[in-house]
Amino acid sequence: MSRSLFSGRRLCITTKHGKESVIGPVLEQSLGVECIVPESFDTDQLGTFSGEIERKGTPIETVREKCLRAMKETGCDLAVASEGSFGSHPTLFFVPADEEFLLLVDAKNDFEIIARHLTTETNFAGEKVTSWEALKVFADKAKFPDNALIVKNAEKDWKFLQKGIQNEAELRQAFEECKNLHSSVFVETDMRAMLNPMRMNAIAKATEELVRKIESECPNCEMPGFDVVEHQAGLPCSNCSMPTKSTLQDIYRCAHCHFEKIEKFPRGKDQEDPMYCDFCNP
Repeated sequence: MSRSLFSGRRLCITTKHGKESVIGPVLEQSLGVECIVPESFDTDQLGTFSGEIERKGTPIETVREKCLRAMKETGCDLAVASEGSFGSHPTLFFVPADEEFLLLVDAKNDFEIIARHLTTETNFAGEKVTSWEALKVFADKAKFPDNALIVKNAEKDWKFLQKGIQNEAELRQAFEECKNLHSSVFVETDMRAMLNPMRMNAIAKATEELVRKIESECPNCEMPGFDVVEHQAGLPCSNCSMPTKSTLQDIYRCAHCHFEKIEKFPRGKDQEDPMYCDFCNP
């Protein structure tokens, strides 16, 4: 049923950073849609990675706003948008991570589907540099020039701001100009998708996850988007039978009719090894 819901419809990909190159072909092939990109919609109005325009909402609120604005502008009733968040990994605290969210909004059928991809394969970084040699070391770690850089006078100041730097001559010129004008230089990776192949790859993975969710149909209403919304801990220890932090069951919920199903022992085991038990191995 999933493909029949979308086949032949126009789908608006809300981006100004070239994301349609990895999102469009996958959705066109999987769903049978015709992808378009609104030319005049500036997604930077809702926040920039370089910080001069602060993102007001959460990533999910931001992608939803992108979709709603684009549908209003284009007249499409089907839209998709992505938003990335960068920082420390939620469990590997000192490792940088890229968390990509992709949202599909279907106004005609009144549902939305959210996909998420979390990866440590990112060059996200920034630091104050005092010499050209230090800047070159940073650039090498950031996989420059394949991935672009941003130079500004300070991390939270944008009196000097040059984005999208993609060659050494341009980088050196920006460094010297910024240092002469402000005596300080801050360099960071440019996380805009079209200038960051590592991020573009993460968006492609999020698109694959979105398609997987779309193809998962609800056993109650047969609409797409039936997927896990919660992993519940409590798998019993094989030694003492006390609940552990390991997953006991998954909760599935339909994005359309909100039907729920519980799947017990989703990891293929009904007991946990005592080494993972807080009582046997505190």
